[in-house]
Amino acid sequence: MATLEELILSGRIVEIMLTVMAIEIIVVEILRRRRGAGIGTVPLVVNIGAGASLMLALRAALTEAGWLTIAAFLLASLVFHVADVRIRWQPAEAGSGDAAR
Repeated sequence: MATLEELILSGRIVEIMLTVMAIEIIVVEILRRRRGAGIGTVPLVVNIGAGASLMLALRAALTEAGWLTIAAFLLASLVFHVADVRIRWQPAEAGSGDAAR
């Protein structure tokens, strides 16, 4: 079995992490459908997309893929992040006092 150092330096650790994230999406989706409650598919994928894009940028850096590839993954992460914030954004309730913060 590969050592942790080899997994990190080769970028394979990112592949393992992405596999775990894909399994997470499947499990959360199954639980949501069975229980009728939970995180919606789009918010889940958008949230995980931001993290996955950052991990792909890390993998690109570790494997010396070039600055353009790294920048593309970072830009993708930003797009996912903005979409995630937009999905989560809730209007302030009247009288809550949160609007001034």
